[in-house]
Amino acid sequence: MDYLPIFQKIHNQPCLIVGGGTVAARKADLFIKAGAKVTVIAPALKQEMKHHLSRGWITWVWGEFTEALMQEVPRPLLVISATDNQAVNLAVYAYCQQVGIPVNVADQTEYCDFILPGIVERGPMTIAVSTGGRSPVLARLMKSRLETQIPHGFAKATELVGQYRQAVKDKIADPEGRKQFWETLLNGVFLDKAVQGDGAEAEQILQNKLALDSQVEYQAQGEVYLIGAGPGDPELMTFKALRLLQQADVVVYDRLVADEIVDMARREAERIYVGKRDRWHRMPQTKITQLLLALAQQGKKVARLKGGDPYLFGRGAEEVELLAEHGIAYQVVPGITAATGCAAYADFPLTHRDYAHSVALVTGHEQAGAEEIDYARLANSGDTMVFYMGLKNVQKIQQGLMAHGVSPSLPAAIIENGTRPNQKVTVTTLGELAQTIAHLQIRPPALLVVGEVLKVRQKITELKRAAAQKKLPAELKVAI
Repeated sequence: MDYLPIFQKIHNQPCLIVGGGTVAARKADLFIKAGAKVTVIAPALKQEMKHHLSRGWITWVWGEFTEALMQEVPRPLLVISATDNQAVNLAVYAYCQQVGIPVNVADQTEYCDFILPGIVERGPMTIAVSTGGRSPVLARLMKSRLETQIPHGFAKATELVGQYRQAVKDKIADPEGRKQFWETLLNGVFLDKAVQGDGAEAEQILQNKLALDSQVEYQAQGEVYLIGAGPGDPELMTFKALRLLQQADVVVYDRLVADEIVDMARREAERIYVGKRDRWHRMPQTKITQLLLALAQQGKKVARLKGGDPYLFGRGAEEVELLAEHGIAYQVVPGITAATGCAAYADFPLTHRDYAHSVALVTGHEQAGAEEIDYARLANSGDTMVFYMGLKNVQKIQQGLMAHGVSPSLPAAIIENGTRPNQKVTVTTLGELAQTIAHLQIRPPALLVVGEVLKVRQKITELKRAAAQKKLPAELKVAI
């Protein structure tokens, strides 16, 4: 994060624009909308800035920027320099740095103490979008998408909520009770009515709920959300997973959950890491389960983030059993498991009419006392075989399959950091699988896939290569 996003109140505060052209006028627009007292220093004004002057929205101080001229204007809270004279822009920047006034030199982030984001307005609701000055065009693109996705009726909803904020505070003294009141209200039909313009009915819903909730002494009700975070790519999270994550007071997450997903939680939510990293002590599963119970019994909403799916090698059932035993409410949100996510991102299916009619998902990590993998069944099934946590026991997996008749030439793949930007796919054979992993020093997280379906990936790669060559000019059509 290059800039801390802060909404600053500048109503009735002096702010300065240096420059009288089109860009300067657009910057002045923002100050004017926020209610600032805007002064403009410029030797001349173009049409848009003249319009601002004619409406009495700005005060014009004629002349080129100088330190002496600055003595004639109120000390500004913020300064924007938007001229086509770089010497003037640099002089403004140097002066502001010297006297301690935040300054923005238009389109030059190296001379900016603050930047102006793309803005989506829905009444009092303001959404700011910024790329840290790297790409204003990209920020405008994201702004336009938000404009289409957020109804203008949100302005009315925001106004209505603001009108009742103090009344709710007066009637529901407990902060957690107020939080629960607003979360329940805004996740219900109230918001739909307000956004659709039916303000009277929305207000009646709010009043009825306030009358009911204020008569009941609030008691925090803990709840646990077992959320499948998917194999890595944050965009593979479901809408429900994201909604519950953002409601949580505490986030308990493991090693396979991407940092970007953890960051989707509310900023004020407590974060507890329970995974295993180098030089970190792994919290045993029994302690994790007891931690979830203890947090829920304190009345907290707990998001338990698990890589992949919580019920597929995620030990989610063990956590649910203890919660159910103690009467703790819980929800399980399925996630895209590594097998489906990694296969899709690596350009091959798990089943195919020509190669495999079924798939076996197998844990390659053998706990003490666990039953042996049934290699005989796998060898005769024709399944696509996907081994989770199999790197450590890859030699045993390789030998077990070949000992039961699986051909050493059967295609195999290792998918590292599946679905993430740094995903790497290494294709080999079953007979070379262990040697390949050792030679390339492959480390977790990695998924092992063994099966004929990997031939589909090879075919798709060849088709892509042929299509790419067709698009090349004749003189560049060489083997690629």
